[in-house]
Amino acid sequence: MSEQPTALPLEVVEHVAHLALLNLTPEETERFAGQLGAVIDSAADIAALDLGDLSPTHHPFGLTNVTRPDVVVPSLDREVVLAQAPDTEDGRFKVPPALGEES
Repeated sequence: MSEQPTALPLEVVEHVAHLALLNLTPEETERFAGQLGAVIDSAADIAALDLGDLSPTHHPFGLTNVTRPDVVVPSLDREVVLAQAPDTEDGRFKVPPALGEES
């Protein structure tokens, strides 16, 4: 493991920020260059480990099913529920369009 993380070139950080639609200040770009370099250095340290004798695992702990049985039970009356909604249409809740788009 290296002592001092390798800072990424500022152009790389700016490119990644652009792809992520982030507007970074010059100070943030400098700070993230070192932080992203440390992440890449850590990944390189892990990649350098000799794991040839280890078998792959999908989960480190045994899993047990914690779901309950699926049992049909009476539900709320649709008309009572819809009567409490601010707006309905065709027997369903009516909500504003997502992202301001009209259907």
